[in-house]
Amino acid sequence: MTGRRAAAGVGLFATAGVIGWGLLVGLPRLAGRRPASEVPVAAAPPGPAMPERKIKARLFFVADDGRTLMSVEQDVAFAESPVDQAKAIVAAQIAPVAEPRVSAIPPGTTLRSLFLTGSEAYVDLSRELSANHPGGSMYERLTVETIVGALTANLPAVTSVQLLVDGKELDTLAGHISLSRPMVPNDAIRQPPAEPAP
Repeated sequence: MTGRRAAAGVGLFATAGVIGWGLLVGLPRLAGRRPASEVPVAAAPPGPAMPERKIKARLFFVADDGRTLMSVEQDVAFAESPVDQAKAIVAAQIAPVAEPRVSAIPPGTTLRSLFLTGSEAYVDLSRELSANHPGGSMYERLTVETIVGALTANLPAVTSVQLLVDGKELDTLAGHISLSRPMVPNDAIRQPPAEPAP
């Protein structure tokens, strides 16, 4: 008799446990609420975005006389490695510009690749550099010097620039300026930087 009572007590206890568990889990679901363990915790709002780090770079644009380049200081994205910094400078230099600035880079020109070997930079630009060039020896000189100047003026370790077009060495861009060897900056074609306003 005692064994039956003990078995009945255990069965009753187990049944009460199952019913209690069902009430704990089932009722909140029936009422449209989740148990506390299933309620999602709201994510913390994101903190303020870190501002992108910039450097001041000298970029070159056609001067009012149409025969020289003037330098303009402009913010350019900062990069950790010299190669990535060179890419950021060239990308900023060949980007379309708004008036009154005039770029010597033909429209549609993009940077394909860039690498550094010692003090030389090899800059591979898209075919538009040559295909969309308006021609003329002076304008061709301005185009070449724009890229050479942007790199050598901002990266002291770079002293010469070899221009490639669509992955290939060209004799010239438009028939006048030889591109067969790395080019050094031509200070005569660049105006001295403007003095900052007081």
